[in-house]
Amino acid sequence: MRQHDTRNGRIVLISGRRSFCSIFSVLPYRDSAHVGDLKLDGGRQSAGAVSLKEVIGLEGVELGADGKTVSYTQFLLPTNAFGARRNTIDSTSSFSQFRNLSHRSLSIGRASSTQGSLDTGSDLGEFMDYDPNLLDDPQWPCGKHKRVLIFPSYMTTVIDYVKPSDLKKDMNETFKEKFPHIKLTLSKIRSLKREMRKLAQEDCGFEEPTVAMAFVYFEKLALKGKLNKQNRKLCAGACVLLAAKIGSDLKKHEVKHLIDKLEEKFRLNRRELIAFEFPVLVALEFALHLPEHEVMPHYRRLVQSS
Repeated sequence: MRQHDTRNGRIVLISGRRSFCSIFSVLPYRDSAHVGDLKLDGGRQSAGAVSLKEVIGLEGVELGADGKTVSYTQFLLPTNAFGARRNTIDSTSSFSQFRNLSHRSLSIGRASSTQGSLDTGSDLGEFMDYDPNLLDDPQWPCGKHKRVLIFPSYMTTVIDYVKPSDLKKDMNETFKEKFPHIKLTLSKIRSLKREMRKLAQEDCGFEEPTVAMAFVYFEKLALKGKLNKQNRKLCAGACVLLAAKIGSDLKKHEVKHLIDKLEEKFRLNRRELIAFEFPVLVALEFALHLPEHEVMPHYRRLVQSS
């Protein structure tokens, strides 16, 4: 091993009989204490620009700054979790650790799970299930203008004609009443999802499964109350970037092309986007491999509308 430079490549381990065992990379340790000192690229003005110090974090997500070390082991699933030690879980283990152990899936096709709390590090009683149909529910645009008539043999719905602007306002008000912790309106969330899809499919050529994964990441952040007016496009860009890395076998030039498009279409600063990727990863509790029941509803809607 000492004869080769392992800093810029992947290490593949094989057995004596040339059977594949493992593959990994070695990343040098880099102190992130000075990450806030990064400056905006000269000659490019980002829309609604805020300082990197303000935007680099997400509410409720603790990062290791100023020399402080933060452990995220509670979000990680042991590689032998489904192996011989399955029945040897310590009875004193925390509920959070047991939840992570039971619901993390190692592939997109693994069985169903429950999603974490509204706030990273919040009380154990605040867990909620992620519903992939919630924000795309066709009931939302109707609001109070819908009337359901139930008869002995059938049921019908009457929707009054309303100006699109009034319907949009009513929909956002109803959404705000039901989800007061979400800082963005439903129409803005849906608008950002349309931008994410257009960029990923039309500009970068990604397929529907990758876009569906990005939608799941983005909606989980929204339902946890992590999005706000300042970080919404950074969150959207980071979700597309993470989904592309997980769902596609990207080459170096393809990653660069994706970041260029995110910078251009979302009017983001490249350094802010890259620095924001890790806080989003922590907010998602490192659960990037999604169960099928979370991805398939988005995938079906994308295929039907294409």
